[in-house]
Amino acid sequence: MQAPTEKLVYDLLEELQIPYERLDHVPITSVKGLEFTLPGQQVKNLLLKNKKGRKYYLVILHDEKSADLKHLAELLGESRLSFASEERMMDVMQCIPGTVTPFGLLYDKDLKVQVIVDKAVDQDLTVGFHPFVNTTTLNIPFKGFVRFLEYANHDFKVVEL
Repeated sequence: MQAPTEKLVYDLLEELQIPYERLDHVPITSVKGLEFTLPGQQVKNLLLKNKKGRKYYLVILHDEKSADLKHLAELLGESRLSFASEERMMDVMQCIPGTVTPFGLLYDKDLKVQVIVDKAVDQDLTVGFHPFVNTTTLNIPFKGFVRFLEYANHDFKVVEL
């Protein structure tokens, strides 16, 4: 598979006929202390692993919301969840901290990652994701995101975080 690049994402969105709005900005590695707002429904993506490190969860929630990992572990039937290390992020999704994106699911050929979407994310709006770089956000319709997930052979589970 091709290396993770912005061009890969743009080409794929075009192939899947998923419209997007491109928003360029200063690098975003965390939403904490961010001095500007982007239009549309903005989310953050967390890559978590279970205690044994065999299962991963890509958790998508509103950018201003915090994830209660203990509560989420209970919802998912896991004893404990923790953040994936940089090495594991690269291994599973070809992403580094600060650039975690659902587009990295293209590299999850062993289907180790379960996508979890917070119930508060409005599926009738757009969602904003990085195209492997944290200086651009692409707002895409949630329905387009679902189309991408189908293409990447992933489904998603909605939970109340």
